[in-house]
Amino acid sequence: MLNDFKQFLLRGNVVDLAVAVVIGVAFGAVVTAFVEDLVTPLIAAIGGQPDFSALDFSINDSKFLYGDFINKLINFVVVAAVIFFVVVQPMNMLMQRMKKEPPADPTSKKCPECLSEVPIEARRCAFCTSQLSAA
Repeated sequence: MLNDFKQFLLRGNVVDLAVAVVIGVAFGAVVTAFVEDLVTPLIAAIGGQPDFSALDFSINDSKFLYGDFINKLINFVVVAAVIFFVVVQPMNMLMQRMKKEPPADPTSKKCPECLSEVPIEARRCAFCTSQLSAA
């Protein structure tokens, strides 16, 4: 049973998934730092307030921190935009360049006598009437 568990853990899919999670967490930290250190101050330069977390309202001594929600919403939108424009779009373009269309099946062949193009299923050339071999 331990050998089966060891084989399961060392299977390619599990290791690939673990690597993807670790890289995803590291990438998330980089993007979060980008948003907090560059984008939020840029928004502050344009809008005048870099941090919305202080925005709140109270109802019956209950505090609603809608500013924190706005901060997290901006963070999410910027992270999604960065992932889309930095990872997804370039990857799609790369995959498009690498994608090779299989050659189409031929629909015609050359007559060996007159070198005219004839349908691949033809048994006799329409131009010189010579007998053609089967495809």
